[in-house]
Amino acid sequence: MNQEQIIVALASAPMQSAIHLIRISGKGCISLVNKFFKGKNLEKTNPNQQLYGHIVNQEGKTIDEVMLCCFHAPKSYTKEEMVEISCHGSVYIAQKIMHLLCENGARPAAAGEFTQRAYLNGRFDLAQAEAVADLIGAETEEAIKLAMYQLKGGISNKIDLLRTDILNFLSLLELELDFAEEDVEFANRQQLEDTITQTIHHVVQLIGSFKTGNAVKNGIPLVIAGKPNAGKSTLLNHLLNEERAIVSDIPGTTRDTIEERFYFSGLQFNLIDTAGIRQNTDSSIEQIGIERTLQKLEIAEIIFYMFDMQDITDIEKQVSEIKQCNKKVFWIVNKSDKQTNTPEWEALAKKEKIDLLYVSAAHHHTEALTQSLQEYIQREYLGRDYAITNQRHLHALQQTKESLSKGMEALQNGFSGEIVVFELKQAVENLGSITGKISNDEVLGNIFSKFCIGK
Repeated sequence: MNQEQIIVALASAPMQSAIHLIRISGKGCISLVNKFFKGKNLEKTNPNQQLYGHIVNQEGKTIDEVMLCCFHAPKSYTKEEMVEISCHGSVYIAQKIMHLLCENGARPAAAGEFTQRAYLNGRFDLAQAEAVADLIGAETEEAIKLAMYQLKGGISNKIDLLRTDILNFLSLLELELDFAEEDVEFANRQQLEDTITQTIHHVVQLIGSFKTGNAVKNGIPLVIAGKPNAGKSTLLNHLLNEERAIVSDIPGTTRDTIEERFYFSGLQFNLIDTAGIRQNTDSSIEQIGIERTLQKLEIAEIIFYMFDMQDITDIEKQVSEIKQCNKKVFWIVNKSDKQTNTPEWEALAKKEKIDLLYVSAAHHHTEALTQSLQEYIQREYLGRDYAITNQRHLHALQQTKESLSKGMEALQNGFSGEIVVFELKQAVENLGSITGKISNDEVLGNIFSKFCIGK
């Protein structure tokens, strides 16, 4: 990307709306827009003011009535000259304005180019730049909270502190290598070991936070499973508050998985209703549905396993099979309005060491389930001040931990200083790649290509 060029893009969704926002950035963009703005002289007005006028073409014919704001470098999103034009929400009008500017020296912006310029111009680091995309894509309160924390530099500050601690010792170790013949020791070995141990501890904490961060950002896979006719589709419809799945007394009605988003307590759940699990079926289609159910259980983080209160057969076998999935399971006894054999269920629960939640999905009596779910997500997912949400960051932290562990091993076993220095350098580079202190064009291109146009 040529940073010397003026770029232009539609910053609002490319669809009919009340208004559209067009962004222009780059040295000389105010002068360019001024050629086609009929109103005040943009080059003689104060920055950051909303100005009323018209955009006209080269023949002086009005394209649209607009509101416009100029930003002077470095006090803009990109730290370059910027202009933002608010026009009427016709895609045709917006395209005409952008086409006019491109015919006269600007070019269309690539995906994420405004944010990439902001990063390259030092407005924020790479982790903060990625948080911009996370904030745009956030669909829940918790996702917004984590993205804002990262955008404000929370994660970057933690990474920089860890990196600085290792760098301080690394510089002393490299100094020792320069004076190898003198047999001097500048870095206190015990303090170095303590620093590496503490850094590994903090890195492991950050790695562990990814489970929460990824769930908050991308949603928590939640599978509803159980034998046929246990009421799985009825529960799905109740949670979604719509008739999404067909409900029938005929066992095996659900032949395929149904996936929907479900929002609860500030989090997004990727809710999956599955075909009923039973051993013997004459239907090859139903058997395929059962196989898909088992596949979904593998990717689930949470399982709602449902029993029919009137069917107490094979409970031990069902519990044993689901426990093998090694997932968080909510054991739900549905149709509890019947209440014909509660003592038997309680005896089974005690024997299998599970907690039962009694509900009646058809009558919308699911308080026991929602309360239990609320308590679980409060304990496991909410209340964190920070969490890693980016797969790239996770990989870099895992590599950092590996390098630090190897450096510690080399140090404790009396290996040469070159080996310790090499491993610590690797750790510093991996940490630096998170914030962009160390980066390359391929990585930057991959990151910003995932942004929307105009951001």
